[in-house]
Amino acid sequence: MSTVLILGATSEIGGEIAKLLAAGNTFHLAARRLDALAPLQSQLERLGARQVQLHEFDALDATRIEPLLAQIGHLDVAVVSFGILGDQAQAEAEPEHAALIANTDYTAQIVALTALAAHMRQQGIGTIVAFSSIAGFRARRPNYVYGSTKAGLDAFCQGLSDALHGSGVQVITARPGFVIGSMTKGMKPAPMSVYATDVAQAVVAQIARGKSRTLWIPAKLQILAWVMRLVPRPIWRKLPR
Repeated sequence: MSTVLILGATSEIGGEIAKLLAAGNTFHLAARRLDALAPLQSQLERLGARQVQLHEFDALDATRIEPLLAQIGHLDVAVVSFGILGDQAQAEAEPEHAALIANTDYTAQIVALTALAAHMRQQGIGTIVAFSSIAGFRARRPNYVYGSTKAGLDAFCQGLSDALHGSGVQVITARPGFVIGSMTKGMKPAPMSVYATDVAQAVVAQIARGKSRTLWIPAKLQILAWVMRLVPRPIWRKLPR
């Protein structure tokens, strides 16, 4: 039996990971709105979860994560799945919106991951899952604010994984491509797009392996990423999302 924490449990990917891990495990689902967690709670219970507890959690409040971890105690798997896409045009016109994207997708992630790493290092065991993106591999004109946060988060996760080497704590950094779902509703899917279920399956398979790893989802996306590095800047800045 494992104890699993999903930070941002209303996210589609977080929910899909929880459902795949449901049978026999204890869950702590954390999000800003407890009422929004009720459907996932019911699903997990039907899928055989041992226990499902709900926690009100505001990722932008840096004081919330440590008391939550103290309340939970021993933790086997933690999935940091909150985040926003934001609006690039609005971010360029309104610094407050740019700050919201940066604080949600980078600063709040760093706070949560740092607290989780310290908590699990004391245990001497555990797995942390974080979500980078192809958008962070080379920032593009149509979404460079979001892309910059993913670039920074990815660099942090690589360093965190190295820092935790030998501690018994694993870090899985997922780098999916365009994820078709509610967050990207109305947007034209990019090449090698995936669904939340695809991302969840890849992450859960890696959790079972018990090793730190950076996951390209799908795996062939890594080839596209390296090709992206070769595109000349004058052409790159004109490419659509």
